[in-house]
Amino acid sequence: MRDVELHMPATPKAVPELRNRLHGYDYDVRLCATELLTNVVEHVGDGTPVQVRVVALDAPTRARIEVTDPDPRGMPTVLSVAETAECGRGLVLVAALAERWGVERGPGGKTVWCEVVRRWEPADFGEVAVPGCLARP
Repeated sequence: MRDVELHMPATPKAVPELRNRLHGYDYDVRLCATELLTNVVEHVGDGTPVQVRVVALDAPTRARIEVTDPDPRGMPTVLSVAETAECGRGLVLVAALAERWGVERGPGGKTVWCEVVRRWEPADFGEVAVPGCLARP
């Protein structure tokens, strides 16, 4: 699996762009990454600069997804939501799909992360141009 690091603004438009950029990863990785990005849009603010990382862990089938934003204050928590609620399930999904997840605070912000077990080998990544995203090696 190839590690990915992207710097982008957290906007509603960035969510499908991120999903597209991670097309070579399985569904769980893409869903967790986009849910963590959506949480930044909803709880930190539209346009917040973020860093999204997907890295391979020790085992070839494990991946860590990290989304870092500049706001160290808000600490994400899994909430109970009404059956009819149209939002509020992002971290519930992440917690259900991930083996573990957490939050790390630093002087310049916080990183919300999760670790998932990939179910199959990723497809070929090829070159994907995503407007507004800058890939960093």
